[in-house]
Amino acid sequence: MAVEFKPLRGAPLSFRRSLNPCPCPCRISFHSPSHISPRFITFAVVKRSPKRLKYSSPRFTKQDGLLYVEVDPSGADSWKLDPIVDLLKEGAVGVIPTDTVYAIACDLRNSSAIERLRRIKDIEPSKPLSILCHSFKDIDTYTTGFPRGNGQGLTNIFRAVKHCLPGPYTFILTASKELPKQCIRYGTTASKYASRKNVGVRIPDDAVCQAILEKMEAPLISTSVKSPKENEWILDPVVIADVYGPEGLDFVVAAGIRVADPSTVVDMTGSLPRIIRQGKGPKQPWMVAEDEEDSSVNEDDILPRAA
Repeated sequence: MAVEFKPLRGAPLSFRRSLNPCPCPCRISFHSPSHISPRFITFAVVKRSPKRLKYSSPRFTKQDGLLYVEVDPSGADSWKLDPIVDLLKEGAVGVIPTDTVYAIACDLRNSSAIERLRRIKDIEPSKPLSILCHSFKDIDTYTTGFPRGNGQGLTNIFRAVKHCLPGPYTFILTASKELPKQCIRYGTTASKYASRKNVGVRIPDDAVCQAILEKMEAPLISTSVKSPKENEWILDPVVIADVYGPEGLDFVVAAGIRVADPSTVVDMTGSLPRIIRQGKGPKQPWMVAEDEEDSSVNEDDILPRAA
């Protein structure tokens, strides 16, 4: 496969042009055999930020800049995600789409990547991170799971949750021993850890996100993308790259502009499933609203029973 560099002449002002230190940005064309249509990946090259760390992998160390990959939101061109998955496995931190807003993500198994993610977004030690999962199998591995009932009338939350996932919900569950310490403890190696027994889990209903998770064969640690100054969601991937690229971000997977509607967060660790943030996911009959008192709710009226 030949690789040809083509200058983009007369291109309108964009992220790729505004961040490129060269006078003309470049496009890489991957030439396939004649019976296969040409494929293009557009990327931006920026100066390496001092906040972007070195990795043990020589191949990643040679990548000097931010990789910007535009994909079809339907996931039809998921082959473009292969370089992204390779970078994630090597310890990269980047932005991917979900079924709500964009998320900064990294490999759950890479402790240094998790610490970099916190530094890039400047997350406080007390700020929790979520896990993006491909399936319920991942949830069962890294948490104690959902109550499934015992056939004797015990509440069967799992049966109800199955109708919500994949979907725009974050469920807070008790972490299992399989979850790496960096995911259940706050801070960095230079500060004192504070134990955290719970973790938020998601199974996004997004074709691009699911394709990345499937190729990773492991969950990703994530946090939603917000503006550092306005504390508002950043919905345009071009703007995200412009804001967080200089902070050390390694890649951006662009799948269109999102809507400012985050996931609905449901705490499953109490006596009743309680919504602690209402978002895109609608309130289900078995969920308790944040302002409702447990004493005013009859569990038998809202929770499904085991068959």
